[in-house]
Amino acid sequence: MRRSQTYNDETDHAEWLARCTGCGIRRRNPMPDYCQLCGSPLEVELDYREDLHPERLFDGCITDLWKYEDLYPVSLRHSVDLGLGEGGTPLVRISKATQQIGVEEAWCKSEHLNPSGSFKDRSAAVGVAWARERGYPGVICASSGNAAGATATYAARAGLPAYVVISSRAPKSKLAVAVAHGARVFSVAGDFSRAFAAAREAAAEVGLANVTTTYVNCYAYEGNKSVAYELYEQMEVVPEWVVVPVGSGPLLYGVWKGFRELHRFGLIDRIPRLLAVQPEGCAPIARAFASGEEVKPWSRVDTVVSGIDDPLQGYERDGTLTLVAVRESGGAALAVPDAEILRAGRVLAHEEGMFVEPAAAASVAGAAAAKRSGYIDGSGAVVCLLTGHGLKYQGARDQVELETVRDEVELVGAIEKDLGKDA
Repeated sequence: MRRSQTYNDETDHAEWLARCTGCGIRRRNPMPDYCQLCGSPLEVELDYREDLHPERLFDGCITDLWKYEDLYPVSLRHSVDLGLGEGGTPLVRISKATQQIGVEEAWCKSEHLNPSGSFKDRSAAVGVAWARERGYPGVICASSGNAAGATATYAARAGLPAYVVISSRAPKSKLAVAVAHGARVFSVAGDFSRAFAAAREAAAEVGLANVTTTYVNCYAYEGNKSVAYELYEQMEVVPEWVVVPVGSGPLLYGVWKGFRELHRFGLIDRIPRLLAVQPEGCAPIARAFASGEEVKPWSRVDTVVSGIDDPLQGYERDGTLTLVAVRESGGAALAVPDAEILRAGRVLAHEEGMFVEPAAAASVAGAAAAKRSGYIDGSGAVVCLLTGHGLKYQGARDQVELETVRDEVELVGAIEKDLGKDA
């Protein structure tokens, strides 16, 4: 299997073609940033040759995301020693939570079980591999928590220094992974968009690889395609819907692109419909979908659901690209109240054994809202992406209440009462 690329032996790195998703201009191996002409996100173009044999690649035996290395813009020599088992996450059928959604068949893709605790490992692993291949002295990212941990994890693995810029709104509990792996973490006042702008400027000034998990790095978000590849190999049929919690949306776009490639390879006859879910207090993409207009920045963030509370201030074209994928898939974008998202998280934890952060539970809450709104009709499989682990969510820790007992007799009595044995 070969990809359309050139290889420069003098600089020891492959070169890739990137296309602007706005004006269409193509550039060879640009640094990670937006189009210099129109400001739109770039997208890597991999021209798969006639000698591609997808039936050999997609054989039903999933190891990790590097199984699909030939479909990413990195060279094998620079990715082979970075793996920590990212990707290959379980697909679990849920039963009790389906009552909340109102569908017959629902599944959860357990992205919270990636090495650093979130789906961000997919793009971070590919982005850091690309940065090392290109010889960058270090990596930087803006983050509300999960991307910080993922970036620091793979930077440590690659032997590169990592710098993280967070907003003052970011939960400090989600930064433990980044700090543990030796990243330097800087906080700036404001929301995520402010942190994003600071990291982007620093990357350009200092010469770092910006691996922020928006669309700013077209090489990194190619790793998100692996979710689609795995769903294809894990399921006997293409799901009717894939539900994705969305900030700026590169995960959703990656899923869409991955399924489009599978369709191009002749392995599937249709692409699933995509549902983008945002919290009501920060929903620029859902608002644009409802109004039929272009995505505009969100003025005031008002939600407790961190991780997908991205106002898109200054890079609203990220949201526009996500909306393209939603619309072309025949899908939808919905805003869901915080209360419904938190309730979905409790259902997943109490009744399905899945402890995830609120941003991840937004997929289940969003699926239920889509069913009520008539977008999802209840037939066909629905897959909800659980994007981040609950262990990093400070809100869950704050809600822990302990029961004190004086001795084993009181303990036994309390348990028997709870089981109804004293009736």
